[in-house]
Amino acid sequence: MKRINIIKSIFFIGTIACGVSCTNLEEEVLDGYVTADGAGGNVNTGNFLQSAYEGLRGFQDQDKMFTMNEMSGDGLVGPTRGGDWDDNAKWRQFHVHTWGSDNVEIRNAWNSLLTNVYNCNLVINNTATAQQKTQARFLRAFYYYNVIDLFGQAPYREAGSLITESPKFYSRKEATAFVITELEAVLADLPARVANDASIANKDAGNFLLAKLYLNKAVFNADNASGPYTFDAADMNKVITHVNAINSSLVSEYWSNFAPTNNTSGEILFSSKNVLGTGGGIQSRWRMSMHYNQTPDGWNGFATVAEYYNRFDAADDRRQHTSSSIIANFGNPIGFQAGQMFAPGGVTPLKDRTGRPLFYTSAVTMITSGATLETAGIRTQKYEPDNANLGNPANDYVLMRYSDALLMKAEAALRGGTGGAATAKVIIDQIKIRAKLTASASAATLDAVYLERGKELWYEGWRRNDMIRFGKFLAPRELKPTTSDSKYALYPIPADALFNPNVVQNPGY
Repeated sequence: MKRINIIKSIFFIGTIACGVSCTNLEEEVLDGYVTADGAGGNVNTGNFLQSAYEGLRGFQDQDKMFTMNEMSGDGLVGPTRGGDWDDNAKWRQFHVHTWGSDNVEIRNAWNSLLTNVYNCNLVINNTATAQQKTQARFLRAFYYYNVIDLFGQAPYREAGSLITESPKFYSRKEATAFVITELEAVLADLPARVANDASIANKDAGNFLLAKLYLNKAVFNADNASGPYTFDAADMNKVITHVNAINSSLVSEYWSNFAPTNNTSGEILFSSKNVLGTGGGIQSRWRMSMHYNQTPDGWNGFATVAEYYNRFDAADDRRQHTSSSIIANFGNPIGFQAGQMFAPGGVTPLKDRTGRPLFYTSAVTMITSGATLETAGIRTQKYEPDNANLGNPANDYVLMRYSDALLMKAEAALRGGTGGAATAKVIIDQIKIRAKLTASASAATLDAVYLERGKELWYEGWRRNDMIRFGKFLAPRELKPTTSDSKYALYPIPADALFNPNVVQNPGY
């Protein structure tokens, strides 16, 4: 694992060096537009659309967007374990908010997102079918949403501009308006969601993304990225309207959304498809935390902080899941793992590489050492490992889920939308009951929605976004004892992108 990361870094540095001396690779990454003539012939729009879909697999890895969205929040940490998982402190920087514009994961996320914007533009601005263009416009909106959320400003090219010209930049407010306009323009042309396959751009996904944009519009349009934010009642009603337009319902079993056969879940609105032998990196969701001696074997890296884990009631089905086949194949329940770990069958206790019991502790530090070097920190498996295909699993990666949409509606109702606290309470109780908990005796509040989002959507890539919107992202928490500088409400534009004279670095960096 570490050797692969080193090789990737060396390769990227070599690519940048070639880009500076040979051609301007930054131009391609920053949302280019190429005409058929400029590409040296006709553009195969079908291939570029396929590339844009395959680009969604970048969300499946444990690095880039996942780390930026989750490790910067209150639940996930990437401690250094002796000689493992240091990587020039790039993981630790996220949880304690000390990253800079040279952090490789920030750079890789920027390049990944904008390379896929570029691929979408090659479909949109060349000879393609109407259906291809509609799908590409949705995908471009999704990638741009993530650029807006993480980086604020977003590069773009005017149709017909030369590839040798530096891209221009939207402000955060301009980019938000552009993406909303685009989605509203294509929504009617998006197809209905296909049963058993949510990986194709569809109306439900379009409504979900529009709801997400209107919910965060106050954040994206704020004069200061760290707040304060003013939520407009009309925007909140837009959230509710778009959630109401989604044709879905909660499935009875929470964990079926993350099983190897999760493509059959009607609750998943949009996904990154994995096919046996040709899937993405979703195995990271069970390998990034698991010890080397577990089944499946892991990379013994990321962990959960105790204060996050302790928010779950012991009866909460979302905390842990088991079955006879899970114990037979893996030895331990999936979800959050604490205490003694076992070999498949659930009887034989496992040991770490020094011969000590493989017993996960809730206590964890950013730099671990001593007897708990390999065991500090609660571990997680959000997706059930595909026992028959651990290296190329069939689990689809969930990008949008209906329970998220319902909680967005509850939040919007409490922020001035129609229905108010009564609507929010119905939704919160529905979510809690599905998790095998009892309905709350208290009135619905924004704090209750925030707490429920943290438990329902753990490690699904929304935590940073939620914490910023609720004004909690910069605050002290476990392993981050001080309030962060307001600049950390946005990530910096990567250093390599600053060669473009049209970009100005985000404030504070």
